[in-house]
Amino acid sequence: MYNQLEKYFKTRTEIDDKTLSYITSYFKYKKSRRNEFLLKEGEICKHFYFLNKGCVRLFSVNKEGEEATRYFHFEDTFGTALSSFINQRPTFEFMQAIEPSELLIITHADYFHLVETIPQFGFVYRQILELAYIKSQERIYCFQGLDAIEKVRWVLTNQAKLLTRLSNKMVASYLGLTPQTLSRLKSKV
Repeated sequence: MYNQLEKYFKTRTEIDDKTLSYITSYFKYKKSRRNEFLLKEGEICKHFYFLNKGCVRLFSVNKEGEEATRYFHFEDTFGTALSSFINQRPTFEFMQAIEPSELLIITHADYFHLVETIPQFGFVYRQILELAYIKSQERIYCFQGLDAIEKVRWVLTNQAKLLTRLSNKMVASYLGLTPQTLSRLKSKV
């Protein structure tokens, strides 16, 4: 159950088995159903998730009911509504398992206890923050200057898993396109 999480840490920092065992003792196993919400808009994010299996997406819904997907988390990654998790304020996002998923969950208090007491955990936390920042900047600046077909090409090059595992509707909401436009453009690239 904890093998993937242990491997995640071992590939990112030097860590002994005793410390690793201590870290994993704070995580609880959870299975989620397809389309199950882990967090809803207006709630405070109280957990950080490591995905053993499946896919989770973060998205918001505007006043017209249109979804805008901000991010997808797949196997062997951490995921959460980071702003709400850090600040412990209500989120403006939804977090949903879009495939049957197997998750390892840690509470806010336990997570930051490990950040403050285990140097390797703190190091990995900084990596998570840095990667989140880089990905958000990459997406913002990359997508601002790209037309629709270039966005689809970018996904094919950088995140091809999105097009093979997810519905056109979800990928389109990530790219800022309609599902029909995405379908048409996929056949051209």
